[in-house]
Amino acid sequence: MKNKAMDFAFKFGSLFVIALIILFLSLWNEHFFTYSNLTDILRSISIVTFVAIGVTFSLTVDGFDLSVGSTVSLTTVVSSALMVWYQQPLVVVIVVPLVIGAIVGLINSFLIVRVRIPDLLATLAIMYIIGGVHKTFTKGYSIYNNMQMTDGTTAPGKFTDSFLWLGQGKLLGIPVSVILMIVAVVVVHLFFTYTRWGRQMQMTGGNEEAARLSGVRVKRIRTAAYVASGVFAAIGGILFAARVGTGQIDAGSSLLMESVAAVFVGYSVLGAGRPNVIGTFLGAVLMGVLLNGMTMINLENYKSDIVKGGVLVLALAVTFIHLNRKKT
Repeated sequence: MKNKAMDFAFKFGSLFVIALIILFLSLWNEHFFTYSNLTDILRSISIVTFVAIGVTFSLTVDGFDLSVGSTVSLTTVVSSALMVWYQQPLVVVIVVPLVIGAIVGLINSFLIVRVRIPDLLATLAIMYIIGGVHKTFTKGYSIYNNMQMTDGTTAPGKFTDSFLWLGQGKLLGIPVSVILMIVAVVVVHLFFTYTRWGRQMQMTGGNEEAARLSGVRVKRIRTAAYVASGVFAAIGGILFAARVGTGQIDAGSSLLMESVAAVFVGYSVLGAGRPNVIGTFLGAVLMGVLLNGMTMINLENYKSDIVKGGVLVLALAVTFIHLNRKKT
């Protein structure tokens, strides 16, 4: 009976916590459970979710990508510069950052898969390099409409309405970024569940040697995972620029920890005990609900990290206690 209760708590505990928090906040503040506020929560987590999906890919192959936050910062300023400095069309503004994200993933995979540097060390080094590159590129300045250039002239371009629509617009009353997030979650879930590459990524993360003996091209699979991580971080960077309408330096500095928290909270969703995109999304929802709720109850902003950290510790404790209990 005790084991059944533990299994039930492990599988559905996180969903119960999310429902309980939503119920509490709805009773505390009548404005919480409204369509406008709920869509605001989903819009606020859309960027984090894209970055967290990238982290999910790297963790699925038993790796870890610390460079996603810096990739967000780089692609945010690059997409902004392409519009404000170079007046490029929308397709260039979107494609170039995505290519940059893929290149970052390729560099990470080369260092990890070919040079065999441990993933944490390799992506940590790339994180610092990218941070320096994007600050050198912008000379330490954020990019915005009508900004003054270093030579005293005014930037010739501006953020276009079509680009800003990606982060600020709505489609049928639903924020575009929320629609993109939901589509991404569904597509990635289907990828891991029904495609050969998705299943091979999970096999590689579960037991790399067994996957290799089964004929899986492990190096290619791990490379693809890190490229996907970079591309999804780049999408987060594009949406960040479209959301705020500026190319902020260090835009992704806080997104790394938030995305990692979402992924690890997702370990405990429906008893997965491993990286999974549905759990990642629900982990991001939990973080978004907590942040929104703490704002509504006027909790000081600097205390929010304590709450988010506590939730992460609780989720990890439940997950690994359960996994260790199953091994014994």
